[in-house]
Amino acid sequence: MSYGALLPIFLLIISNAFMTFAWYGHLKFPHMILWVAILVSWAIALIEYMFAVPANRIGAQHYSLVELKTIQEVVSLIVFSVIAVWFFGEKITFNHAIGFTLIAAGAYFIFSSKTA
Repeated sequence: MSYGALLPIFLLIISNAFMTFAWYGHLKFPHMILWVAILVSWAIALIEYMFAVPANRIGAQHYSLVELKTIQEVVSLIVFSVIAVWFFGEKITFNHAIGFTLIAAGAYFIFSSKTA
């Protein structure tokens, strides 16, 4: 896999980390005023877009749109899982692992269709 094909994945990892905090980070601060939480989330999401847009622009040169979306979803689940455990103290259960495995199986079929 070339550097150009790996770069969008790296950018999507960063992008998804910011987006996970934009969507869920405010839940660690339940007493924060809602409009402040919204503004902070938007500010974080702006940073997220600075990584997501180049990731998709560069990724489109190496992957089909369906593959790019599949990569984004798998990266999103992995990043979310890490942040959920590390930052929020969530537990990943057996059922979660099975569900994520089924999603990964779907990603496998998306990418194996190139050779079919």
